[in-house]
Amino acid sequence: MNKIITVLLACFLFTNIFAQSSEKPFIKLVQPSAEKATVTSSTNFIIGSTCKTCTITVDEKPVKVYSTGGFAIELNLRAGDSTLNIIAAFKGNTVSKKVTYTYTLPKPAEPVKTLDIESVVTYPEGNLIVLPGDVIQFKVKALTHCIVTTINNTPLYELPLSQTKGMLGIYQGEYIVRATDSFAKLKIPVTIEDSLSIKFTKETKAMFSVMSPLASDICVTKGRLAHLEYGLGDDRLGGAKVGYIDSNIVLKIIGKAGTHFKVRLAQTRTAYIPEELVTLMPKGTFSPQSLTAKWNVSGDDTYDYVKVALFAKLPYQSFQLTDPSKIVVDIFGATNNTNWITQLQTVKEITKVDYEQIADDIFRITISLKHQQHWGHLVYYNGNTLVIRVKHQPENLSLKNLTIAVDAGHGGTNNGAVGSLGIYEKEITLPISLKLEKALVKEGAKVIMTRTTERFFDNKERILFYRDSLPDLLLSIHLNSSEDPFRTGGTSTYYRYIGFRDLSLDIYKHMLELGLKDYGNTGSFNFMLNSPTEYPNALIETLFLSNLDEEAKILDEKYQQQMVDKIVAGIKDFLNGCKDKQ
Repeated sequence: MNKIITVLLACFLFTNIFAQSSEKPFIKLVQPSAEKATVTSSTNFIIGSTCKTCTITVDEKPVKVYSTGGFAIELNLRAGDSTLNIIAAFKGNTVSKKVTYTYTLPKPAEPVKTLDIESVVTYPEGNLIVLPGDVIQFKVKALTHCIVTTINNTPLYELPLSQTKGMLGIYQGEYIVRATDSFAKLKIPVTIEDSLSIKFTKETKAMFSVMSPLASDICVTKGRLAHLEYGLGDDRLGGAKVGYIDSNIVLKIIGKAGTHFKVRLAQTRTAYIPEELVTLMPKGTFSPQSLTAKWNVSGDDTYDYVKVALFAKLPYQSFQLTDPSKIVVDIFGATNNTNWITQLQTVKEITKVDYEQIADDIFRITISLKHQQHWGHLVYYNGNTLVIRVKHQPENLSLKNLTIAVDAGHGGTNNGAVGSLGIYEKEITLPISLKLEKALVKEGAKVIMTRTTERFFDNKERILFYRDSLPDLLLSIHLNSSEDPFRTGGTSTYYRYIGFRDLSLDIYKHMLELGLKDYGNTGSFNFMLNSPTEYPNALIETLFLSNLDEEAKILDEKYQQQMVDKIVAGIKDFLNGCKDKQ
C-alpha cells in the first residue's frame, strides 16, 4: 500500500517539474505573488520558475536558470516605483511579465512639537488584572521639557538622549499598585503639563483592573495538553514553556495579562497559563498546598514508577540531567512529611530516589538512572498520587526491536515553506517520510506514521497520538526556509531536552556527510514535536527549500533516499552509543 502511495505522490510532486521540460517558455512567480508589490525594505528577491531549457532576463540582464527551471534575482530598490521586465525565451519564442515594486522610505522619527502626547505604551502589554504590589511600566512620547504624570500623580521622567537614540520627549516610569487602588476596567490617564500650566491628557490603550477580593482566585487545568509558560514573551513557536501538566491541577491566580492568567507556583515562582486551558473555581476553594505522604517505587516489564501521595493535585516541573543521568521533578506547594519510601526490587532503570525541600513550598524529587541515555518519562496524577513513570532502556538496542514514530511535517491546509517552483514543504516531507518508513521497516523496526496521505493534522493531535502509541523514538521531518534564496542554506537538527540531544546530534553528523552547509544542532527548541518527555525525539530540517541549489537536491528522489540512508545511519549510531554507555 505504501508503495502505491509513494508512486502516486511522486507523480503528483514531479508533474509540475516534468511539465517544465516543455520547450514552450513560461514565467511562474512565487515572489512577488502579484504584479504590484509594496515593500518596506530596499533588498528584495524575484523568485520563480520557467522551462528548464529557457533563458531568463530581468531588464535585459541574464539570470541563472537552475536545473529545475527555478530562478531568482536579488534586487536593491530605490525609493519610489521600480518596474522590472522579466523575459523567458527559447528558440525565438518569448514570454514576458512585468512586476512593479513600490518602496517607500520609512519616515524618520521626529520629536513631538506641540503640547501633545503622541503615544502611551504600558508593560506588561495588553489588558491587565493586577494585585497590590504589582508594577505597571509606562513609556510615553510627548513634548519635551514638560511634566508628565500618571495615576495618583506618579511622575514619569524624561530620559537623556543617550538612552533614546537621540529622540527628545521620551518619558518612562513605574507605578506600583496600592492596596487602596480599586480601579476596574479602567484606561489609565497620562497627563502632560507645560511651563504655563497648560495640560493635556491621553489614556492608555489597555484596560486595567485591580483583582477584586470577591473574584475567583483559584483555577484548575483542563484537557490533556495544559501547559505553563515562563513569561509573556512570544515568537513564532509560542511562549517559552515550563512544560505540560496534567488536568485538574490546582493553580493560584494572582493576575491576568491579556488572555493569560498569572499564577503563583511558589513564593518565589510565578508562571502564566492561557485562559482556555483552565476552569475557574468557586470563591473559597483552597489554595494549592499539601504535605507529602507515603512513597512507593516499583517497576513492571516496561516502566519504573515513583508514586508520591499528596492531598491535592499540585503543579510541577520536570527536567533532565546528564553525566550522571537523573530526572528531577519539582512539586510546587508541597512540604515534606515523608518518613519512609518503600522501594521494591522490581525496578530496572531507577537506581535510587532522593528528595529535598529546596524552599518552604518547593519539594524536589531526584531520580537517579541506571543508564546514561534517557529513554523518557511522564509525570501525571492517579487520584491525588503523583506518578513519575520512567521508561526502561530497551534490552535489545537494535532497530528490529524498536518502534519508531515518523512525522511528516505539515500537510493539508498547513503548507509549510515553498520553493521557486511553487512546490510546498508538505509535498516533500511526505515522500521522504514514506522512504524513511520503508528503510526502517527493512531494518526490522515497527514504524508508526503521523500521516501517509496528503491531509491535515494539528500538532496537538500529533502529540496525543504518540502519547497513546508509545514509540521508542520520534523523528519529525521538515524543510527550512529563508527570505534569501542564495546565501542561507544547510541542514540542521533540533532537540529540547538535554537527555535527548544525542539522537539529534548523531543524525546531524551523518547528514553533514552529504556535503550540506552546517546550520547547527539546536537545543532547548520550543517546537511542539520536541516537547514530549516520554521518548527521545528529534526535529530534522533536511535543508532549505527556499535555497535554489538545495531545492534542486531535495526534488531528486535519489537524493531523498540518500538523506533517508543518513538518518537511518544516525539512528544506528545513537543506538550503538547507548550500548557503549551501558
